Amino acid sequence: MSYQEIRVVTGGEIAELVLMRPAARNAMTDAMGAEIRRAVDELNAEAAVRVVLVRGEGEAFSAGGDLAMLAARSKLPEAENRVAMRRFYSDFLSVRALRVPTLAVIGGPAIGAGLCLALACDLRIAAAGVKLAASFVRLGLHPGMGATYLLPRLIGPAAATDMLLTGRAIDAEEALRLGLVSQVHPRDALDVAARALAAQIAAAGPHAVAETKATLAAAIDRELESALDREAAAQAIDFGTDDLREALQAAAERRPPQFRIT
Repeated sequence: MSYQEIRVVTGGEIAELVLMRPAARNAMTDAMGAEIRRAVDELNAEAAVRVVLVRGEGEAFSAGGDLAMLAARSKLPEAENRVAMRRFYSDFLSVRALRVPTLAVIGGPAIGAGLCLALACDLRIAAAGVKLAASFVRLGLHPGMGATYLLPRLIGPAAATDMLLTGRAIDAEEALRLGLVSQVHPRDALDVAARALAAQIAAAGPHAVAETKATLAAAIDRELESALDREAAAQAIDFGTDDLREALQAAAERRPPQFRIT
């Protein structure tokens, strides 16, 4: 298949799904999400594939939702935004429908929805010192793309609440202590470590691995759907607020936002 905003690499047991907007720090767009959904179908049809590495090209894993897209959303009616955001989540979270395990290889910052894409993978490893943040509230937005469900399941409610309410960034070493990632390596050793871990998974019984992945995902996915509905509804409201407009203006002016109670 032909893609513009991602790259899919196959040809063996270990495949790759790569976000390909390096100049925009792999900011996520509707078009990218639609391509990821198509890529999931392509990868599921490749019988030889046993593990998929998910990573970003360039310096970032993903900076999260594209700011131009968010600005466009702020001009749409609430009902339209609710449907649009639910579709946006669904496209990116379609990585959970891959029949084989996924490993997020976080070689650079994973921010907002970018972090959520990593959370949606079965495993995560990171380069030393990289920043990870569920920074939605710093944009005046309710967390989305499963953040309110997936993050507490991984690191516990207290640590997740801290990250979600402050939007603060943590580094890879803190992420390892919290259990958000399972390994941390120097940046220049990350790809080798990712392929070594993927090879361990690929060496196991493929049917047992696929069945284990499906069993682990089953309970999560039932409850995740309800969380996504709630997140989409909340974000749809936030798109019409002065908070979001101020956050976008502040981002354009490269200054901290000044939120005011109105």
